[in-house]
Amino acid sequence: MPAAEHVRLGRKRTLPPCPNPLFLQWLSELRDQAAEKGQKTQYVYQKAISSLKKYPLPLQNAREAKILQNFGDGICKILDEKLQRHYRENGPDAPIHSLPSGVTVAPSRRSNNNLAQPTKQPSRKEREGGRRKREYVPQKRSGGYAVLLTLYRESQVPGGKGFMFKLELQAEAQHLSDKSFSVPDLGSKYTAWSSVSTLIQKDLVLKTHNPARYSLTELGLALAERLEDGEREQEEDRRRDVREEEEGSWPGVDLTAEEDERKKRTELVSLFLSACGRPIAGPDPAAYVAQRGSEVPGVHSSEKPQAAETKTRPAGGCLYPGSYDIVLCVDFIETTGGSTACKQELVKELQRNGVTFDVRKLNVGDFLWVAKERVAPVSGQLRAPPSRELVLDYIIERKRMDDLCGSIIDGRFREQKFRLKRCGLQKPIYLVEECGSAAAHLSLPETTLQQAIVNTQVVDGFFVKRVQDVKESVAYLTVMTRYLSKLYQNRTLVCRSRELEGDGQNEEECGGREREDPSCSLISFAEFNQGAVKNKCQTVREVFARQLMQISGLSGDKAVAILEHYSTLHSLLKAYEQCPSDTEREKLLSSIRYGKLKSFESHSLPALLYERSTVIDTHTLAVNPLFLGCH
Repeated sequence: MPAAEHVRLGRKRTLPPCPNPLFLQWLSELRDQAAEKGQKTQYVYQKAISSLKKYPLPLQNAREAKILQNFGDGICKILDEKLQRHYRENGPDAPIHSLPSGVTVAPSRRSNNNLAQPTKQPSRKEREGGRRKREYVPQKRSGGYAVLLTLYRESQVPGGKGFMFKLELQAEAQHLSDKSFSVPDLGSKYTAWSSVSTLIQKDLVLKTHNPARYSLTELGLALAERLEDGEREQEEDRRRDVREEEEGSWPGVDLTAEEDERKKRTELVSLFLSACGRPIAGPDPAAYVAQRGSEVPGVHSSEKPQAAETKTRPAGGCLYPGSYDIVLCVDFIETTGGSTACKQELVKELQRNGVTFDVRKLNVGDFLWVAKERVAPVSGQLRAPPSRELVLDYIIERKRMDDLCGSIIDGRFREQKFRLKRCGLQKPIYLVEECGSAAAHLSLPETTLQQAIVNTQVVDGFFVKRVQDVKESVAYLTVMTRYLSKLYQNRTLVCRSRELEGDGQNEEECGGREREDPSCSLISFAEFNQGAVKNKCQTVREVFARQLMQISGLSGDKAVAILEHYSTLHSLLKAYEQCPSDTEREKLLSSIRYGKLKSFESHSLPALLYERSTVIDTHTLAVNPLFLGCH
C-alpha cells in the first residue's frame, strides 16, 4: 500500500523583508524609548511600524512616507532628522535600503507579525557594564507602599484566595499609608489609590476580571517581600527602644504593689458610687476609674494615664461628656472640582472663623457633624488609636440656584430628598444660595424654583435656610457648629444601630434638656456612610418603591404608605387578582392613608396605578416601560 502523501491544508506564503529597514530600525528605537518612559506615544510608533512593514516599495526620504497610514508631520520630521544625521556620519552616498554593518535583524517582540525587525547589537561600553536602570521602590507609607505590603500579607495567608477586591484592599491598606485612599488632599485630585496605576505599569501588580481583582506579580512579590523585611526590622527596633526606655524609667517595678493599688482604688470607687446612688459605667469599676477618676474624691489617675485611657475606653459604645469634640464634616466635592476659586473660598472662610472641620467623602448630604472621640497617643506607637465617631442628627444639603434648576430637570432633586429622609438622621436642612439675580437667567422660571423650595419646607418637612453667597453659608455653618457644641457638651452619647431607628427613642432621649446629664443615641459614621451608598444592592421592596415614585404625582410618602400594605409588586398583583371587579381594583388603594391622615379617596392615583399594573405579566412579573415612566 503506497504511503499516504502529506496533506497540506492551505498555504503559507513567505513574506518579503521590509524594503526600508533603516526607517524600521529608527521607529523601533523610538517606540522602545517611549515604552521605557511609560509614554502613550509608543502606540503611535507601533502603528507606524505596522504600516511601514506593509509598504512594498523603497522610500527615498521621510517625506514620501506621508502617504502611509499613521505617518504624520511629527514622525516624518523625526525620520528626516535621523536621515540627515546618517548622511553626515556615513557620507552623502550612504545606502538607506540596507542596514549598516554591526546591525542584525531580530524578530519583533512587541508585534504579532513574523516580520523581522532590526535590532542594534550592544556596544562595547554596554557589554562591559553600562549604567543600569534604577529599580522602582515606592516611598515608605505612600499609597504604593501600602498596597504592595497588603497584597503580600494577603498572599501569605494559608488558604487565601490570592487576590483582593478594590474596597477591601483600600480598607486593609489605609493604616499603612499617610494619605487617604478615598479623599484627596485639599487642592489636589490625587489620592493614595492613584499610585496603583504606576504599580500596574511597572509590572508589580496584576489587575484582572470585572469587578477588578488585584494580585502581585513575581516582581511585585519579590519587592514586597523586601519591604516586609524592612518593616519587620523597624518594628523590632522600635520595640527594643521602648523596652529599654521602660527599663531605664521604672527600674524594679513591683507588679504586686501596682495590683494592690488598683484593687484599693476600685473598692473606693464602688463605695463612692453606691453612696451617690449612681450605677457603675461598665462591667469593671476600674474602667470607670480610668474614664472619670478625676471626679471621684480621693481617687487619682494612674501614673501612666495614656495607656490606662486607651485600654479602658468606655464600654457599650458610649462617649461621656468631655471625652469628645464636635467636628464639622465637609464633603470633598465641596472643595474640589467645578468653580475652584469659589470652593477654596469656603475652606478659607471656615479656617478664618476657627471652625474645626474635616474633608471626607459623604455618600449623602454636603455637610454634617460628628462627635469625635478624643484619643491620647500611646507610648511606643507611631499613631494614636483610631477614634470613634458618632453622627449628630443634623445634615445639610447645599444648593445654588443653578444647581437646584439642574437637579429639578434631571430628577436628582426628588431622589436626593428621598435619600436624605432615609439616611437615618432626624433633622435634614436645605441650605439654598440665591446668588442675587442669577435665577433670572436659568432654564426654569424663578417662580418654579421658589415653589420647589417652599414644597421642600412645607410638604417634605425639611428646614430651609436661605443665604445670598458662600460667605453667608460659612457664617451659618459656623453658628451651627458652635450651637451644636454647646447643645451636646453635657450629654452622654450612646452608639445605636440603624436597625433600631424609627422607635422614637432618639428624639425622646435627645430632647431632655431639663435633665442634668441626658443621654442621646446616635449612629456611627461608618454605618451611616455605608448605609447611604447610592448604588448599593437593593432589596425587592426598595426597587418597588423606586418604581412607584416614577409615576407622576406619587411622592415618597405615598410610596411608603403603599409599601406598608403591599411590600412587593407580586403582593400588589395578587391583591388585584382577588378583587371581583375592575371597579373594586381601582379603589383598592383608596383606603390607604399617608402623611398627616391624608388618604387616596379623592385622588386619581389608585385608578392610575391599576391602569399601569394591567400591562404587567403576572406570571413573569416583567414590567412594561409604561409602568415605570410617566405620561
